[in-house]
Amino acid sequence: MKNKEIVKQFLEQVRSGKFPEKAGLYMSDSILAHQMNSENETTVIRTPQNYSEHIEDFVQMFGQFSFEITDLIAEEDKVYARWKQIGNHLAEIDGYQPTGNPLIEIASCVYRLENNKIAEYWIQIDRLGFEKQLQQNG
Repeated sequence: MKNKEIVKQFLEQVRSGKFPEKAGLYMSDSILAHQMNSENETTVIRTPQNYSEHIEDFVQMFGQFSFEITDLIAEEDKVYARWKQIGNHLAEIDGYQPTGNPLIEIASCVYRLENNKIAEYWIQIDRLGFEKQLQQNG
């Protein structure tokens, strides 16, 4: 299977919140997850288990959200993906109490694959736009 198809299936199956427990099919045992924030770039170690829990947290916060891949581009061992996630504000997020109102997240990520599994990724999320939605909803 080609890298682009592996990432597509990962996004559709795991990141979408449909089957977070399948993370181990697509991810290496230990992944470097680079959080690309202008003010504070950080790198965390992800395992398939804690990634699954991370996605399950999204389902708690947003309900069964819709997830649309808007771009998917592959070159050698890297795959770029951009997506749009639409859910509802169902749990406290960054101090904002749940309103049930819609929340949209737009994000992009570059995945590096090794031995047909995700080994590393760099993610960017429109945090300002997300914060503005929380403020408007609150």
